[in-house]
Amino acid sequence: MKTIIEPFRIKTVDPIRMTTREHRETALQRAGMNLFLIDAEDVLIDLLTDSGTGAMSSEQWAGIMRGDESYAGATSYHRFHEQVRTITGFDHILPTHQGRASERILFEVMGGPGKVIPNNNHFDTTRANIEHSGAEAVDLVIDEGRIPTSRHPFKGNMDIAKLEKLFSDVGGENIPLVMVTITNNSGGGQPVSLENLRAIRAVCDKHKKPFFLDACRFAENAYFIKMREEGQSQRDVADIARELFELADGATISAKKDGLVNIGGVLLFRDMEMAAQARNLLILTEGFPTYGGLAGRDLEAMAQGFKEVLHEDYLQYRITSVAYLGEKLLSGGVQIVEPPGGHAIYIDANAFCPHIPPKNLPGQAIICALYRHAGIRAVEIGSLMFGGEGQAPDMELVRLAIPRRVYTQSHIDYVVEAILEIYAERDKLRPLEIVEEPPQLRHFTARMKELDA
Repeated sequence: MKTIIEPFRIKTVDPIRMTTREHRETALQRAGMNLFLIDAEDVLIDLLTDSGTGAMSSEQWAGIMRGDESYAGATSYHRFHEQVRTITGFDHILPTHQGRASERILFEVMGGPGKVIPNNNHFDTTRANIEHSGAEAVDLVIDEGRIPTSRHPFKGNMDIAKLEKLFSDVGGENIPLVMVTITNNSGGGQPVSLENLRAIRAVCDKHKKPFFLDACRFAENAYFIKMREEGQSQRDVADIARELFELADGATISAKKDGLVNIGGVLLFRDMEMAAQARNLLILTEGFPTYGGLAGRDLEAMAQGFKEVLHEDYLQYRITSVAYLGEKLLSGGVQIVEPPGGHAIYIDANAFCPHIPPKNLPGQAIICALYRHAGIRAVEIGSLMFGGEGQAPDMELVRLAIPRRVYTQSHIDYVVEAILEIYAERDKLRPLEIVEEPPQLRHFTARMKELDA
């Protein structure tokens, strides 16, 4: 692989605090073995999430200085609205403070007891907001999406036959919408093909149901389509992204991902009546519809971020640098979800430490070891995040989410070295047991203890 050159220069640096193993051990015990509860200053390289952790450009910072903080009808809102409308083609555009706020409003409008909402894979807050409304969240990803070693180019695809069966089994009257996450975060950051999205659109048309996207990483998905899907290689990524949105009746977006900002979200509708209901809820809980819980400066940064994320030199760097990490781990014997995803690399925790059963959280054991050994923070996506109450996830994964425009190749080489060193002594990893947990989204605040191996 050729050297990966970042398509930017570094203008400001943020010092990293170097810590000792003893210091990290103390922090880990104090946090109850939960890396969400570790202080950021005690982390050397933070791969917990790519959400809101990226670096903004000079043009985004310039936009922040231009921010119009008028309560209603600010010029910053109009710039934001026009940029999102240009990218997506939607006219009903509501800003929110982040993606989960968009989800909460959407499912308060369209969810409710007795409803069933299919997706390729719901992510944690999406599922929680659906269930909070009283509805049921159902995952319908293709079978290849549940096999880490499969090299299917679009493992995020929804299984169309399973979708049709769901309509038959529960009745179309109980399915208020169909949703698809692009890229598929819970399934390894895997993309969804245009062919699959068109097929989903056809099913929705057949049953007269709206089709929504969880479009947090729409630009990365569009780039994968350009790279992998037959007949798409000559198209501009912006053109592909526009088609993704044109296939949908609405979308939720966390701008903290492909919006390249530290805070912000979007909720999109085609239907005027549905948009009006959402707008009323927005006013109730987020703010006036032209600021949606954000400052004008945040709207400026979002407008510029949505423009920059479609630059193809940036996307090439982004996807290639993530793949670099994945292929290095594979060459060292560490099984990941293949092929490498768009925003993160997902380690197959079952293959990494087969001596730890899912009930004892193998993914959590790996991330605790990684932090203890090298000060690197990652996140478990497995039985801690999606288990409990008799539920079992399809895969036990560790996600290494790469913040946008933050770390260099030498940082990633350090991550590779640390993981391979842990892998060499993987039989020493210890099982865990939950000692304290909340009723929902337990992975954020649960506390655990290590057991004797």
